[in-house]
Amino acid sequence: MRRSAPQNATKATRASPFSFDSIGGYHYDRAMTDRPSTPLLDTVDVPADLRKLKPEDLRQFADELRAEMISAVGTTGGHLGSGLGVVELTTALHYVFDTPRDKIVWDVGHQCYPHKIVTGRRDRIRTLRTGGGLSGFTKRSESEYDPFGAAHSSTSISAALGFAIANKLKDQPGRAIAVIGDGSMSAGMAYEAMNNAGARDAG
Repeated sequence: MRRSAPQNATKATRASPFSFDSIGGYHYDRAMTDRPSTPLLDTVDVPADLRKLKPEDLRQFADELRAEMISAVGTTGGHLGSGLGVVELTTALHYVFDTPRDKIVWDVGHQCYPHKIVTGRRDRIRTLRTGGGLSGFTKRSESEYDPFGAAHSSTSISAALGFAIANKLKDQPGRAIAVIGDGSMSAGMAYEAMNNAGARDAG
């Protein structure tokens, strides 16, 4: 259902379907299934393209990425809030790090929808969770940008540490980034991994 923005909301532009009201409320001003206008996102197929953008373009890029994700999930169903919460983080990670050489390990796999859009899978994003379509989680067979498959596991720190140690043993460049939140940090495996990482020289 289309939700109308309050009268005191700033109007959404063609480039951004989002607006803010006078008390900081964030509004999506179109139907969830609408195909958004995404001029910046249209220039990005893989993260190397994203890294060509100017820093001042990243706010608009993130808005377009969010709108594309809302449209895709509005079409296929799936996890919405978890991906919305990491749009800016996904943009920043792929902008700063040299993926896929640098490996991003998502602890909660269904946070990866924005990640999938910017790693060469946008043309299939509306096949999420359908037969023969994209997985709702990270999947190694889908992309070199998914180095580790996970759903809800608390294993990202251990996995990232393993990649870092492997790079050091092979004397090859590359970093490993674990994306883990407070829910996953409640598991013992995460604490075991932090203890392990603290005792090793994997840098």
